[in-house]
Amino acid sequence: MDATFATAKELQKMDPVFGQLSFDDHEQIVFCNDKDTGLKAIIGIHNSVMGPALGGTRMWNYNTEWEALNDVLRLSRGMTYKSAITGLNIGGGKAVIIGDAKTQKTPELMRKFGEFVHSLSGRYITAEDVGMETKDMDTVRDVTPYVTGISEERGGSGNPSPVTAYGVYLGMKAAAKSQFGSDVLDGKKVLVQGIGHVGETLVEYLTKEGAQVTITDINEEKLYQVAQKYNATIYTGEDLYTADVDIYAPCAMGATINNDTVNKINAKVIAGAANNQLADENVHGARLQERGILYAPDFLINAGGIINVYAELANYGKAEIMTKTENIYNTTLEIIDFAAKNNITTHKAALTIAQNRIDQRRIENAKK
Repeated sequence: MDATFATAKELQKMDPVFGQLSFDDHEQIVFCNDKDTGLKAIIGIHNSVMGPALGGTRMWNYNTEWEALNDVLRLSRGMTYKSAITGLNIGGGKAVIIGDAKTQKTPELMRKFGEFVHSLSGRYITAEDVGMETKDMDTVRDVTPYVTGISEERGGSGNPSPVTAYGVYLGMKAAAKSQFGSDVLDGKKVLVQGIGHVGETLVEYLTKEGAQVTITDINEEKLYQVAQKYNATIYTGEDLYTADVDIYAPCAMGATINNDTVNKINAKVIAGAANNQLADENVHGARLQERGILYAPDFLINAGGIINVYAELANYGKAEIMTKTENIYNTTLEIIDFAAKNNITTHKAALTIAQNRIDQRRIENAKK
């Protein structure tokens, strides 16, 4: 009898969750299915040492369920470190709904998703992410209290996108100060990739400061709207990663810094709102460092949104939201300094500091 050997991909299919490369000792993965509404969702709870897992729900037309699972694993892990590095007493989780948010999202689907969230009894608290709006969170709130980012009319903190953009802007300024010697962005050439709720607000901040802003997005109608509104330039080249810019701001989907792009990038600073910008955080983080490109860790500088929605749980107001978000500037400088002193990447530096906080809390919890 001939021996047969399974390929790596076949092994992963035999062990589809624990075998995922993005699986990082996640505590719980919940698959949600409802025939009547068409809901197919995955909730990932990565870590609850610091508190219940808080993280947004993303609705995206994934090509495969495998792709959706990989995304929720990466995103939920990122939320753990985002909250820890920002000093919030909350764990990390995320949810993805498979489907086209423009054509398949209905109030019934959102309510059914809310019921699944409610069934976890507060272990996971949801919020807004790509493909979602504040009104969707209001719909989820109809069936569960375990949701943040609801409208101000209903006692919530509202759309977190402007606060996210503000944090990214401040993180970008801190990175610019370290790389260029000044945090003044007047005259700096910045490429913003993705002009959704966060990206557009970032364009507004940059334009007001006098930066030369170039924008790109798959939504051509939105692209022309934003270009006209802020007098921004639309990128028309063949490969945006080779663009002659000072700062590259990825604000769309993740993994844009990968094997195909990492050696092309001409920008000297990468600072954007997208989650999981490094396809491989070790390989690509190190390559950016070798090339002298300063990377502002995504889960640090895009934490304004989680600060905003966490306010609903911690009962603090707008003033404290802005104070905590403004601290992203100082934390970014501290991370860059820590990385330089320890000869590690900025991503590794941020991860190390966040993990230390989690480990300390785990020790404290064990003593109780």
